[in-house]
Amino acid sequence: MEDSRSESFYKNEALRYCQEAYEKQTEGFFDEAVKLYQQSIALYPTAEAHTFLGWAYSLQGRYDDAIRECHKAIEIDPSFGNPYNDIGAYLIEKGELDEAIAWLEKAKSATRYESYCFPHYNLGRIWEQKGDWGKAVNSYRAALREKPDYTLAQRALTRIQAMLN
Repeated sequence: MEDSRSESFYKNEALRYCQEAYEKQTEGFFDEAVKLYQQSIALYPTAEAHTFLGWAYSLQGRYDDAIRECHKAIEIDPSFGNPYNDIGAYLIEKGELDEAIAWLEKAKSATRYESYCFPHYNLGRIWEQKGDWGKAVNSYRAALREKPDYTLAQRALTRIQAMLN
């Protein structure tokens, strides 16, 4: 009985640290956010905390560290879609477009994911950079099917359509 109570305590404390880290991150305090995510993970590692730590690292330009955190998240919960998409996005930022595609495809098929629009949008970014306008348009349209009010995808689609006319 005591073990489940102590596990519950650590899990709740880890969640509290993770929420505080997210708040610091959204306020632009990335160093503080990183420390808080690390404290959360030390108490009770979750796929979410590793993914969000990776996101904080990416905002500091630390893409390799961000990718490592996403791999840790996938080890904890392979069904969680966010780290797959995030790895793809970080690889795009590093200019490794071909490597990013497989990760974004995995994100599209993840069973625990609320934002399927993101991997579609990121694939659109890749196809656009490669000059494959048809695939880019299809990817942006897929993102908009998932989230009709996704402004970035709508702008990208409009930009390509204007360029092609």
